[in-house]
Amino acid sequence: MPKIKSNSGAKKRFSITKKGKVKRASAFARHQLQCKSPGRKRKLRGTFAERTPEFDRISRMLPYA
Repeated sequence: MPKIKSNSGAKKRFSITKKGKVKRASAFARHQLQCKSPGRKRKLRGTFAERTPEFDRISRMLPYA
């Protein structure tokens, strides 16, 4: 049986934690920051680990994660 290829874009964007949650960075934090409030920008920092509704799609894209 051949190996399944991982999705290259998903490899760069997501990782799976030991408890099976998806770890990801927040969106909307790269540009046009002058019109966002300081509190909003502060909340966009860091990474998030959660059980997203898209978990099945992400786990199919990362078969060996």
